[in-house]
Amino acid sequence: MALNTVVPVLLYEFSKHFVSPSEYTALVFATLFPVGDSIWGLARDRQLDPIAAMVIFGIIVDALAISLGGSPKLLLIRESFATGAFGAGCFVSLLLPRPLMFYFGRYFMAGGDAEKRARFDASWSLPEVRRGNRLITTLWGAVFLGELVLRVILVYTLPAAVVLVVSPLILGVLTVFAITWSLAYAARMRKRVLPALLAAEPRG
Repeated sequence: MALNTVVPVLLYEFSKHFVSPSEYTALVFATLFPVGDSIWGLARDRQLDPIAAMVIFGIIVDALAISLGGSPKLLLIRESFATGAFGAGCFVSLLLPRPLMFYFGRYFMAGGDAEKRARFDASWSLPEVRRGNRLITTLWGAVFLGELVLRVILVYTLPAAVVLVVSPLILGVLTVFAITWSLAYAARMRKRVLPALLAAEPRG
């Protein structure tokens, strides 16, 4: 997770300072590591790293935002385009067979362990797990989409200097809240459903 978040930033800065001042060129460089990591993950484990996918998605959204122009207010709002789009994606995924945060949960809980992944997938048969994953996905959608809406309101009601100071704090607080609540909720849910999952596993 650290590599997929830190390395793109380093590649972005490297491109800006040593390759070209172009924003688009820097964004292309920033995608090299997460794209490569995603291809490697697909080839090795037949699965996509959700963190790498989210980084790539954020960079693409950022590139699209740059194409809209560079007015001061838009530049301030642009910082939340990626998180807002991710929040919208959470809500859209509620219409799919499994919501977005189910895959993030499986990535963090099971990683590349085949046995843990199989157990995590099997947990979807339990109504409580389905309900819990949809609830967690709804929370993240509301947090990130709500942060975008809140930033737009701040940009059009407060001076730019204030927005630059306040917005990162708001995003940080909301993200910490979402992570803390999600981990606590998932831990309680896991404690309740794990005995049933272990009991259903075939005995070797």
